[in-house]
Amino acid sequence: MTGPHSSTVDSLVRRSARRTPGRTAVRYAERTWTYAALDTAVTTAAAVLADHGLRPGDRVATYGHNSDVYLIAFLACARAGLVHVPVNQNLTGEDLAYIVRQSGSSLLLADPDLAPRLPAGPPVRLLRDAEGSLLAELGEPRPYFHAAREPQAEDLVQLLYTSGTTALPKGAMMTHRALVHEYVSAITALDLKDDDRPLHTLPLYHSAQMHVFLLPYLAVGAENTILDAPDAAQIFDLVEAGRADSLFAPPTVWIGLSHHPDFATRDLGALRKAYYGASIMPVPVLRRLREHLPRLAFYNCFGRSEIGPLATVLGPEEHEGRMDSCGRPVLFVEAKVVDEDGKETPDGTPGEVVYRSPQLCEGYWDKPEETEEAFRNGWFHSGDLAVRDSEGYFTVVDRVKDVINSGGVLVASRQVEDVLYTHPAVAEAAVVGLPDERWIEAVTAVVVAGRNVTEAELVAHARERLPAFKAPKRVLFVDGLPRNASGKILKRELRDRFAVVHDAQAPSGPAAPDYGR
Repeated sequence: MTGPHSSTVDSLVRRSARRTPGRTAVRYAERTWTYAALDTAVTTAAAVLADHGLRPGDRVATYGHNSDVYLIAFLACARAGLVHVPVNQNLTGEDLAYIVRQSGSSLLLADPDLAPRLPAGPPVRLLRDAEGSLLAELGEPRPYFHAAREPQAEDLVQLLYTSGTTALPKGAMMTHRALVHEYVSAITALDLKDDDRPLHTLPLYHSAQMHVFLLPYLAVGAENTILDAPDAAQIFDLVEAGRADSLFAPPTVWIGLSHHPDFATRDLGALRKAYYGASIMPVPVLRRLREHLPRLAFYNCFGRSEIGPLATVLGPEEHEGRMDSCGRPVLFVEAKVVDEDGKETPDGTPGEVVYRSPQLCEGYWDKPEETEEAFRNGWFHSGDLAVRDSEGYFTVVDRVKDVINSGGVLVASRQVEDVLYTHPAVAEAAVVGLPDERWIEAVTAVVVAGRNVTEAELVAHARERLPAFKAPKRVLFVDGLPRNASGKILKRELRDRFAVVHDAQAPSGPAAPDYGR
């Protein structure tokens, strides 16, 4: 067993199992696990992993869809002293091979339909739906297992790869201690209770669903339901049946739910807590949701993979008058806004958000230069551009790398996007800077339209509500925006996709920006 003062990720489940052994812990498809059964399954899976000759500290990449077995595999790695490497199930080819290779994984766990995509090299074990899979092994419980070296709080438990929206992903080295601190922050800031009935619909490889919701909810002893994906009809059915009253989703999913033809007719009154995050929620969309579900408590969750990932929360009672804010730092996080020289900016002045926290990763796996760049002057530099007000609330303006330099003037893409969302024809919008001989970067809106609208209409709509230099020079219409599984728009892909198109055509937007407005 671990030492008397140690606290590991898997021990949270063991404590819940001893506290409420017969209570339902997890439902997935036709399977239901009590807390006692879940804890035994984790021990059994840890023993199965050890049978592969793995030693504490070895990396195990997991490439699977949402399932109860995916959760058990992560907890089993934690109990065996192994380092779990969650892999986006949408990755293929070199993107997939890069993470397997860069992490140095010794074993690959995969769902049967995904296994053929895996690169040659490490051995593969199937997660489920096959003889000899991890799920099949759970049918013969092994209630006792002793790791070659019992995991300690300071040991690595996960390489949490960043989303790679602007560069190659980096493996944030998360310890047991960091994640346990983050779980306590989440429980406190998000009012997670044992009588909540949360739905977990986003990919479990992503830190938000796993570490802000599923693991903290297991720690408090709640009844959890895991879905394959955020299917609107399934969500509506479970809410109406009283099986779910809490849901986390990125803005793109909340937008989809609000636009679903059944949204206005289904009885969603049992839904009590609505959590959003992973990307910026357009204020007009949030207003529409709150008007339709006035008794639903909304929480804005913000952070980064490197901090577990929860850093700030805007609670339900804090939304009024500051719906564009991401809230104040959670229990174990200290944050401030600094300028390019690392000096704290006055309240209301934009700058980069930096953090100090026991939730932070230890650095990036096998990337000393990137680690040194991110961790400097005693703080972690997030790359997020924000302002802080006199009451301690933070408002994210943009990613530092997404700020547009238009004619020498910096334009935050979020402000332009929020204005575009006020037009009834705009279903989704992303604003990027594209190379331009005259403006350096031309403010360009990439829009998914819900009905017919012209470029000229949207440019005029923006110019009525923004200084002219912030209005889009052009609008490009697409059928959908590229996103990662957490809902973040991949603006790097948009810039790469449309840079050639933009350079090849003459600007069609308004002529010169009015710097005096």
